Amino acid sequence: MRFTHTGPAPTERNDLKTLKTLLPYLWAFKGRVLTALSCLIAAKVANVIMPLYLKDIIDELSVPATMLAVPVGALIGYGFARLCASVFGELRDAVFARVIQGAVRTVARNVFDHLFRLSLRFHLNRQTGGMSRDIERGTKGIGFLLNFTVFNILPTLLEITLVSIILFSRYSVWFAVVTLGTIVAYIAFTLTVTEWRTVFRRSMNELDSKANSKAIDALINYETVKYFNNERYESARYDQNLAAWEASAIKNQVSLSFLNAGQGLIIVAGVTALMVLAARGVVAREMTVGDVVLVSTYLTQLYAPLHFLGFVYREIKHSLADMERMFGLLDAGAEVDDAPAAIPLATREASVRFEHVDFGYDANRKILHDVSFEIPAGHTVAVVGASGAGKSTLARLLFRFYDVTAGTIRINGTDIRALTQDSLRRHIGIVPQDTVLFNDSIYYNIAYGAPDASRDAVIDAARSAHIHAFVSSLPDGYDTAVGERGLKLSGGEKQRVAIARTILKNPPILIFDEATSALDSHTEKAIQRELAEISANRTTLIIAHRLSTVVHAHEILVMEGGRIIERGTHAALLSRNGRYAQMWALQQEGDSAVTQASEQV
Repeated sequence: MRFTHTGPAPTERNDLKTLKTLLPYLWAFKGRVLTALSCLIAAKVANVIMPLYLKDIIDELSVPATMLAVPVGALIGYGFARLCASVFGELRDAVFARVIQGAVRTVARNVFDHLFRLSLRFHLNRQTGGMSRDIERGTKGIGFLLNFTVFNILPTLLEITLVSIILFSRYSVWFAVVTLGTIVAYIAFTLTVTEWRTVFRRSMNELDSKANSKAIDALINYETVKYFNNERYESARYDQNLAAWEASAIKNQVSLSFLNAGQGLIIVAGVTALMVLAARGVVAREMTVGDVVLVSTYLTQLYAPLHFLGFVYREIKHSLADMERMFGLLDAGAEVDDAPAAIPLATREASVRFEHVDFGYDANRKILHDVSFEIPAGHTVAVVGASGAGKSTLARLLFRFYDVTAGTIRINGTDIRALTQDSLRRHIGIVPQDTVLFNDSIYYNIAYGAPDASRDAVIDAARSAHIHAFVSSLPDGYDTAVGERGLKLSGGEKQRVAIARTILKNPPILIFDEATSALDSHTEKAIQRELAEISANRTTLIIAHRLSTVVHAHEILVMEGGRIIERGTHAALLSRNGRYAQMWALQQEGDSAVTQASEQV
């Protein structure tokens, strides 16, 4: 079987590609889209008919007094047309609201889901603040685009077409020529200048995202900033990005003023030309007062939306630029993907085998070299070695955060690349060195191991992790908020929460990745007992630096430079007097020195 993955997709996009990406989300509501368009056409037809009735009213009221009569038919028609324009306009808005909000929701959810399908490499390289701002602006851009397109551009273009037809059929061809000429000049000028201005908007977006990323990064690392008295440094770094954004924003505003001035000049020229034509027609007795009112009313109706059209086009271009960055996230290919014929893993007894595994995060720097070992079902294998030896990489490969460069990892004899990622990860539980909790309650963080579990099951898991008594002693109990990344809890308390949610998940395979290295000796021993309890009869991989935590393992692997240099039980490795024995002796001396120092204190 051949396994492949797709790399990152090209990031270059254009407006047409962005629109094509959006269209399927809209067409999911095709019934509402067609209904809204029908209401739009009906509203605009009624809006164009209104001035015709107004002309008839003016003309009939302008006859000699002896012939004066109330133009009932024209008045009723005018009122009915105005009512239709209003009602159909409101119906259009109401019907299309579901389309806009539904599309925004679907796109946002799909982007969110896609981000979790991307590889760990992508998330290690991305900046959370900037990416969240891109998604926020992109979803808002969809609303802007649809609102302005359906509620402004399409109605305006339809109204311009209808008005031009009426002017051409009822009056001199010059009325239609001047109207269309003004529109063409206006649109051409707007397109040209807006294209020039788009670069400033994109620059603003990039600088805004960068400034936001710096700010969030500094706030997330609040303690580190305070430890090193670097508040001024972080403020200066943030202000440097804001200064670049400010310069780009000023250019954006100046170019906007130029665009508005040019648009105003074109509109004034067109309006003046049409009024001159209308005035000459009246003087030549070719047009009535009602005709002048008709032309001026059409001009009034077109002036506002046409003037607004420039703003709308700018906003649409801005929205497309915002959406471009968000849809660019969807273009990012998943480095690790399920094989076309991937099968789900379903077992309660799992054996794990690494066969001649090579791996490197970078093509020029290999981390693992021909690593082979097996963890029989229900057994415990420990991996020890210095930092950078490749120990934690084994866990990441088993989780399929990355795929091996060469070799194979098998569970119950099946290559994990032939398994669905979802089922694979449901069978693996991990207690990491640095437990990061959600900014929510203790209950939520434990229940995260199995969100559908009952409250009794969550509390039983807490009891098994020996944290129930502590939680019960808190004023808010299981509803106690743990703070950002769990900072309101101590290291030992966070580890017990991590153990509890792993117990709740109840996986057949366990990974302890330096799970106690950051704890004091007393807490470490207590948590080691808890880890030993939950790993009983489970397939367990322990990644450790402190050798005292792995003496009970069925097999201990010693890694150095990405290779396994020794393997065996604790006693067997000590008897060989090799690298493991040297490490054991050094750690025993260190522990002895710490014990003596504490006794003297």
